Amino acid sequence: MLPFFRRALVGYAFTYRQITLTKRYWMWEVVFMVYSLATTLAIGFLGAGVQSVAGPGVDISRLILYLLTGSLLWGYLAVIFWDISNMITWERWEGTIEYTFMAPVSRSVHILGMCTWTIFYSLMRAIVMLIIVALVFHLDLSKSNFVGALAVLAVANLSFIGLGTLVAILPLVSPEKGAQMTGIVEGILLLVSGVYYDISVLPGWMQLISKLSPATYALRGMRRALLDGDGITALWNEILPLAILGIVLIPLGLIIFRRMEIYCKKVGLLKRSG
Repeated sequence: MLPFFRRALVGYAFTYRQITLTKRYWMWEVVFMVYSLATTLAIGFLGAGVQSVAGPGVDISRLILYLLTGSLLWGYLAVIFWDISNMITWERWEGTIEYTFMAPVSRSVHILGMCTWTIFYSLMRAIVMLIIVALVFHLDLSKSNFVGALAVLAVANLSFIGLGTLVAILPLVSPEKGAQMTGIVEGILLLVSGVYYDISVLPGWMQLISKLSPATYALRGMRRALLDGDGITALWNEILPLAILGIVLIPLGLIIFRRMEIYCKKVGLLKRSG
């Protein structure tokens, strides 16, 4: 039991450090949240204005909720994805990359410690934004199944932890452009995952790529739970692929990250600047 408690304590140290960094840069967190809120509201007003352009016959309430669900969930997942994938960037900003990566700490403990706070913070942020947009657009959530939505969200977290770990390799091997490359990956996921539209409108080859994105299943499951009131049993077709992707991506991400970490130490890429 002692090794387990030691790992838990070390993991909490990384969690606490993330809390401290959030407190230190709290004004920037407010700025980013206002930006995300403005973007989400703009998407909602886009849905509200469709009827004036397309004419009557469009279920505006459902369309607004469809768009807002995509925007809110994407904002939640993007924060998790961004924080994990920029794990190396954080270390370079703080000047601790050499000490952290030379410490006798497993990378799984390091990453899971960071994820604990990131997931909690992302969830609180998403709840605040949901309350605001619900008040602005007078959303009717009486038929929504929040248990099913939370189940989808919980499993989606695993997939995005694994995906974020894989993408974190980019800043590791490229101190100069790795962070920008992370943004490109996020943009591709945004394109193929059906954040603001159903993936059926995509070309066939894009639909094949979308099946590899955990965001596709998370968005579809969340919409079914909030718009149609589907429960966990009905959402199994979305939860199962998310679980499989999480089971595959987390160990795969850790293995590849560890190998690239060893390589970067050998060639001297594990440093504070490019």
